Amino acid sequence: MSATSLMAAEVSPGQAKAAACAACHGTDGNATSSQYPRLAGQYDSYMQQALHEYQSGQRHNAIMQAIARGLSNQDIADLAGYYAGLPSHLTITKAYIQGAGE
Repeated sequence: MSATSLMAAEVSPGQAKAAACAACHGTDGNATSSQYPRLAGQYDSYMQQALHEYQSGQRHNAIMQAIARGLSNQDIADLAGYYAGLPSHLTITKAYIQGAGE
């Protein structure tokens, strides 16, 4: 096996498909702008649902709707699985938890 084919074998299908997502969501799924959601560490099922909702028009965002329309069910599963497995930089503070007292 050549070095090139060894390197290609290490890239998961989701990782390869995520290259198009990096411009907004960050190369590691941890967007640095609050304008874009962080995808790393997000629940697989939630991401799949969100992408299907963008496809159907149930969720409204012109950019995401256009991107999601071009995804197959397998693409969505691959992307969601990839991002779910990445380490997240998300933090939850007491102030954001509904009903949290001081």
